[in-house]
Amino acid sequence: MTSSGLIALAAALCIALSTVGPSIGQGMTASKAMDAIARQPEAAGDIRSTLILSMGLMEALTIYGLLIAFMLVAKI
Repeated sequence: MTSSGLIALAAALCIALSTVGPSIGQGMTASKAMDAIARQPEAAGDIRSTLILSMGLMEALTIYGLLIAFMLVAKI
């Protein structure tokens, strides 16, 4: 396998691994937030704002993986 082939494989793995973890985490976070809102509807505003902040931080992990993949592809 050539050097460019290994870089392409590394970029593909980077995208795949950086999206699997945060997507599972986002699903679990949203599920728990909906459970919490169902149990305490009066705290929905606080739970929602915390949920949005945590979703943004998890999404940042995915974007970092995408950035690294772009940097790897630029080396080909």
